[in-house]
Amino acid sequence: MSSDKPSKNPFSRDGAGNSGAGRGGQRKPGQPGRPRQGQSGKPGQPGQPGRRRAANGNPAHAKPTRGRPAQGQSGKPGKPAKPGQPGKRRAANGKPAQGRPVQGRSAQGRPAQGKPVQRRGTKPVKSGGPRRAAAAAGAGAGAAGAAASQRKRPQNNGQNRLNKNGPNKNGPQTRVKKNGSRSVGDGKLKARTRKKRSWRDKRTLRNFFAGLAAVMAVLIIVPLVAFFTAYSVTKVPEPEELVNNQISYIMASDNNTELARIVPPEGNRQNVKLDEVPMPVRQAVLAAEDREFYSNPGFSVSGFARAAVGQVLGREGAGGGSTITQQYVKNALVGDEFSLSRKAKELVISAKMAREWSKDEILEAYLNTIYFGRNAYGISAASHAYFDKDVKDLTPEEGAVLAATIQAPSGLDPWTNRERAESRWNYVMDGMVGIGAMKEADRKNAVYPQVKDPAETAESTQAVGTNGLIKTKVIEELERAGITEEQVNTGGLKITTTIDAKMQADAVDEIHKKLEGQQEGLRTAVASVDPKTGGVRSWYGGDDPVGFDFAGAGLQTGSTFKILALAAYLDQGGSIYDQFDSSPVMTGDAQVNNVGGASCGTCSIAEALKQSLNTSFIRLTQSLKGGPQDVADMAHRLGVAEELPGVGKTLQEANGKPAEGITLGMYQSSPLDMATALATLTNGGTYHRPHFVQKVENSNGDVLLDNTNDDGDRVVSEEVANGVIQAMQPIAAYSNGNTLAGGRPSAAKTGTAQLGDTGENKDAWMIGSTPQLSSAVWVGTAEGKPIHNSYGGVMYGSGLPAQIWKGVMDRSLEGKEVEQFGTGAAASSGGGGSVGSGSAQGGEAAAQEQPVEQEASEPSSAPAPAQQPAPQPAPQRPAPQGGNPPQNNDLQDLIDGILNP
Repeated sequence: MSSDKPSKNPFSRDGAGNSGAGRGGQRKPGQPGRPRQGQSGKPGQPGQPGRRRAANGNPAHAKPTRGRPAQGQSGKPGKPAKPGQPGKRRAANGKPAQGRPVQGRSAQGRPAQGKPVQRRGTKPVKSGGPRRAAAAAGAGAGAAGAAASQRKRPQNNGQNRLNKNGPNKNGPQTRVKKNGSRSVGDGKLKARTRKKRSWRDKRTLRNFFAGLAAVMAVLIIVPLVAFFTAYSVTKVPEPEELVNNQISYIMASDNNTELARIVPPEGNRQNVKLDEVPMPVRQAVLAAEDREFYSNPGFSVSGFARAAVGQVLGREGAGGGSTITQQYVKNALVGDEFSLSRKAKELVISAKMAREWSKDEILEAYLNTIYFGRNAYGISAASHAYFDKDVKDLTPEEGAVLAATIQAPSGLDPWTNRERAESRWNYVMDGMVGIGAMKEADRKNAVYPQVKDPAETAESTQAVGTNGLIKTKVIEELERAGITEEQVNTGGLKITTTIDAKMQADAVDEIHKKLEGQQEGLRTAVASVDPKTGGVRSWYGGDDPVGFDFAGAGLQTGSTFKILALAAYLDQGGSIYDQFDSSPVMTGDAQVNNVGGASCGTCSIAEALKQSLNTSFIRLTQSLKGGPQDVADMAHRLGVAEELPGVGKTLQEANGKPAEGITLGMYQSSPLDMATALATLTNGGTYHRPHFVQKVENSNGDVLLDNTNDDGDRVVSEEVANGVIQAMQPIAAYSNGNTLAGGRPSAAKTGTAQLGDTGENKDAWMIGSTPQLSSAVWVGTAEGKPIHNSYGGVMYGSGLPAQIWKGVMDRSLEGKEVEQFGTGAAASSGGGGSVGSGSAQGGEAAAQEQPVEQEASEPSSAPAPAQQPAPQPAPQRPAPQGGNPPQNNDLQDLIDGILNP
């Protein structure tokens, strides 16, 4: 029986320094022992150790509660046991001693199995089990308990846990087996090691299979998920939504005469319906490219796999085996970039297209897009390129030739590689037999057909002559109208222009005739505009289809610009009968004179216009409210461009303001500008934007652009416009008698621009109009060199330019009704213009790049006798200091007509 006195923890000291009774007291004598777990024997048998008992004679607790402190203990070292209860033996660290292992599981959860419990990373605590029952509470136990609470456990080396009495210092320890025999502890260590390695091997194998599953997920599941996701969101366009690249045609206004073609960068393409392609030709394509077309799902997985391997290995040639559906998707939708992503996109779209399109729709689209070589896209274009016939007339043998070229168009052209092409043709013909498209007998009798020379069937990709310049203008206009390059290249557009086919042909012919026998390198430009619509009726900027276009280029206009200054004057209330002094006049620091000292004294501005007197028009410009700026503003209102390629801002100096020399044509404008401005005046002051394109339709007949209903904009009053036209009407007859045929009335003006102070001219002009047509003619050189007539004399506007103008106008208007100009009220109205004052108002000096207008005598168009010398230009006064002012005198034209009948 236990004592009633409270016991103390044997491993802690009380206040007096005494130690209490420890766990595991001595057994009672004569008490039969119980067999230990894992050992043989029966209770009470002698020689077998009895079950460990407490000091009070009762059996000790064999199985303490797992993870809890022993009975009567708090689980922490140093605390005393409760009174009246014997303390259980504990190690110095306050945990159950690691003597003989107890029944059950250790605190770490590992089965005890007769082995000591060892925490990972610590050294096993030495314990003697029941053989050290009462000795554990001996002298010094209290001090040992205090020291043990601070002692660190030794590092576990894996060997100590096998020894029940501590580390194996004296060799292997023995173990008693269940059958009573003993074994050496090192053998048990090897068994434990093998078991541990077995467990690690299982974990490694488990990790391997987990990694393999992850790889399989990446290689199979992820692509499948990606495929079906892309499949669900990808939209396949309807067949009618896909417009393939086709040639666009530029037609004359009659809708019948072709002027030029706009060929897509990849070449010619002509679409046809599937039923227009003979069945044997279709079957030849299937035999060459996809013999299971009508039964396959639209894509080839094996081909995709080969492409994927090729991408990994860096072989761009890998892949192949694409179906017709895949080929079409590549050509029309995703492009031919070599990449795995592109191939995957092709696969997705092909799979979905095969479900949403019929096979015939896919085949038709394919036949209209595939490239056959010779710059021909589509079966129809290829039929003309190789056999010069319509696709409906192809034979099975010819269809097989075209089908054979699809694989390698440039390498399988029979004209350049007959042997290789014929070998591929035999493959196609045999394939046609294989798919049942041709009888064996027909195959044996088939003969390889002869193809045409590529040079004979090649399509011209650019227009001829000046039509190429018209084509350029048309494309520029389409871009400004918002018709994109893609629409031009894919829409198969029919572009109806304003060009009159007969006027165009006559103008070009007349120009070529007039230039015969003239100075080498002489250039000319003609622009003719319909005053009622603004449509360009004829155009000539040179014979080079891709060369410089003089009809749209900035050129110094000379005295032709005087009509715009007159319009500005009339717009401010002036009259063509207002009088102006024609004596020399100052503009800034420069003095302006007329050629040869000519003068009309004080005369009407209409007379000054006819004689092209510089001095009168400088005074007119000085009389304007805004001076030369009013002339520039009027010119822009009437149709002169504010900017020109290569010129930039027009009609102004570097400071943004024009000089008074603007009236004399010191700035650059184009022939189209001058024809348009005159057209506006001819049309009573209503401006129509000049344009080449009348109507644009796509291949489906949809109208993309229509310029036929342009009402125009009134920019000046009818009175002002008619007043200018009335002042211009006598000039054509005055300029070497260049009146139009049949007495047709016209309004005209000549002009020239000098080449520095050389006495030579570099530009010569004639502009003129009727109610039906306004034309501007320029003659000069590309280099700005002096220009001469066929006699070697100085050229003026009343010479070759007037002759070209008359020839173009007469032939253009031949057979058309003779129309009269409107009556101008401005001709009889009063005005506020200066009348013969001769005074010069303030203004800027006529700073100019080149001296401008000089109209002088020139031989008529009739050939002169050989012995008669060429007439000399009228003498000129020395240029005033500070510059070369313009010199003008159309009166010399009248003198020339008298001297040279």
